[in-house]
Amino acid sequence: MARRVGKLKSQLMSAKAKLKHHVTPRRVFLLSAAAASAFLLLLTLRTLSSSSSPPPPPPVTLRSGPPPPSRDDQCDRLPASVAETLVHYATTTAANLTRRTAEEVEAAARAVTRRAPCNLLVFGGLAGGGGGGHARLMAALNHAGRTVFLDEDDAAVSSSSSSSIEAYRVAYLATAADADELLALASTADCVSSISGPLSPGRFDRSPCRLAVRGLPAAFYEAEWDVIVVDVAASTTDAAAAAGVMGAIYTAAVAARARGGGGGEAATEVVVHDVDVPVMEKFSTAFLCGGYLKEEVGKMRRYVIPSHDMNKEGMSFCP
Repeated sequence: MARRVGKLKSQLMSAKAKLKHHVTPRRVFLLSAAAASAFLLLLTLRTLSSSSSPPPPPPVTLRSGPPPPSRDDQCDRLPASVAETLVHYATTTAANLTRRTAEEVEAAARAVTRRAPCNLLVFGGLAGGGGGGHARLMAALNHAGRTVFLDEDDAAVSSSSSSSIEAYRVAYLATAADADELLALASTADCVSSISGPLSPGRFDRSPCRLAVRGLPAAFYEAEWDVIVVDVAASTTDAAAAAGVMGAIYTAAVAARARGGGGGEAATEVVVHDVDVPVMEKFSTAFLCGGYLKEEVGKMRRYVIPSHDMNKEGMSFCP
């Protein structure tokens, strides 16, 4: 027993000596440095992993009712109160800047403000009573939209440039003496062919239809028109104006049907003034169609014309 205890003591002393020999201050320092480095490396990797993770998604809020109006609706559309005020002052002044009754102007204004800001095309309107007051009213109602005027009056077109109105000179080749003969063209292939293909300067200028207005400005082809107003000052004794009425109504009918797409969203509103004049009433009925008539107020009519499939052959102006 004493011999075994002695042997165990001898083994313990030997192990202690070996441990003392191998564990030196230098090795302790190196081991501590290695441990510290490993700790810093693990800490760095953990930090980088946390920063690269995407932030948690924001909580989803369920909205009831329609979405809020877009910035364009808030900033570009003319407030209804302002539009009503413009119509009121334009029709109640002593001069009556529009040459129309208040009811007629209000109906035309509704057609514009429903679609504004939009592409608005006006035939005539510059040389009306009050120095083209109706033109200024239409342009103001279409705030932030594009409003283009096509007029025969050189002086009116020239003066419009100083009032920030976009206007171009047009010439109508038809004559009032041929009104009945031209009215019959509504169902002919020469005139109907204009609505069976894309609307372009070369194609429209070469149209065999005698009602087609040649040499229209590039602005006419640059947009699909949401609202078209025919405001040519027609009268039974003004042959030149009557000729303008025929060409303007035909061109408006073609432009409305040339819009892309289909359905209600692609429809064009066409407002026609002075339908008490026989030539105006007859041509608007023939080319804009009674089936598309939506409103009649005094001497004003409002048509809503859907676009036609431009690849469809054998179509007609009226359904």
